[in-house]
Amino acid sequence: MPLSRAEITTASGERIINRLCKHWAHKLEVEYTAQDAKIVFPEKGTCLLHAEADKLSVSIETLEEAHLDQLEGVVENHLVRMAKDEELVVVWEN
Repeated sequence: MPLSRAEITTASGERIINRLCKHWAHKLEVEYTAQDAKIVFPEKGTCLLHAEADKLSVSIETLEEAHLDQLEGVVENHLVRMAKDEELVVVWEN
């Protein structure tokens, strides 16, 4: 299964996870705590998030290679939106 990861420097990881999960909970399968989240994109893949004091770790696992770029874009766009005024630098590694 194709996999992509990003380590994002932020002190707001828990807040971002909370906002992101509440945003997507109405249309996606979402499980989350203060530090961890799992978001399932039906027939495409899964996004896992983990917040630490100074960073947010994000991993995306897809069912097909073709979905990886698409989910990276969707997740990144939403992370930036949920961060509000904080500028996030997201560099995907796969």
